[in-house]
Amino acid sequence: MVHFVGAGPGAVDLITIRGQKYIEEADVIIYAGSLVNPELLSKARPDCQVYDSSRLSLEEVIDLMKDTEKSGEKIVRLHTGDPSIYGAIREQMDELDKLGISYDYTPGVSSFCGAAAALNLEYTLPGISQSVLLTRMPGRTPVPDKEPTMVFFLSAGNIDGLVIELLEAGRSKDTPCAIVYKATWPDEEKYVTTLENLALVAEQHNITKTALIIVGDVVAPKGYDKSKLYDATFTTGFREGSSTNE
Repeated sequence: MVHFVGAGPGAVDLITIRGQKYIEEADVIIYAGSLVNPELLSKARPDCQVYDSSRLSLEEVIDLMKDTEKSGEKIVRLHTGDPSIYGAIREQMDELDKLGISYDYTPGVSSFCGAAAALNLEYTLPGISQSVLLTRMPGRTPVPDKEPTMVFFLSAGNIDGLVIELLEAGRSKDTPCAIVYKATWPDEEKYVTTLENLALVAEQHNITKTALIIVGDVVAPKGYDKSKLYDATFTTGFREGSSTNE
């Protein structure tokens, strides 16, 4: 079993209780050494094997997971912040799916939340701002020229209106969507559909509040570029890329 865990923004006491529990129980921890606070590893057992993924390629990370899982041991894949944001977890999960290895995902406090706390600010002030766009500048990994993923809070009570607005704004009726009711609660529900059928799915499951709506191709990706960070041929500040001719 592989547990993907969000380590939080840096402070060791901002990891979740569940995430810390997994660290304490792990037989193997693979952590993003370039960003994760190494003090978090002090919670690991003395006999736990710890690997710094900043020096590994994707293939090497997956091989570690495969070899460890064969012996029935617990694996923690420790990512900085919350892994859903620039965490390169989809490519790992896809490889685990191919191998038939089970996994779960524990969210973490993202650095954008940590920055708000440092400044004592609220991102969504009535009359000033109701939206936050999370993005990055293009570098060696380009930024795709596509419509961004959208996450809607406080909108489950008017999904019909939301769908109309998105269609009028140019979104395709086939755009993948998800509705997540009471995320992480014991009675969590989650449904993947299309923009065209979003309101119908919500009605069928009587979802009118306490739900997030996610709109965009990431909900059901048909193809994506893998992260350069874990590309075996990609040189970083922590390891030298290998030649493609080897």
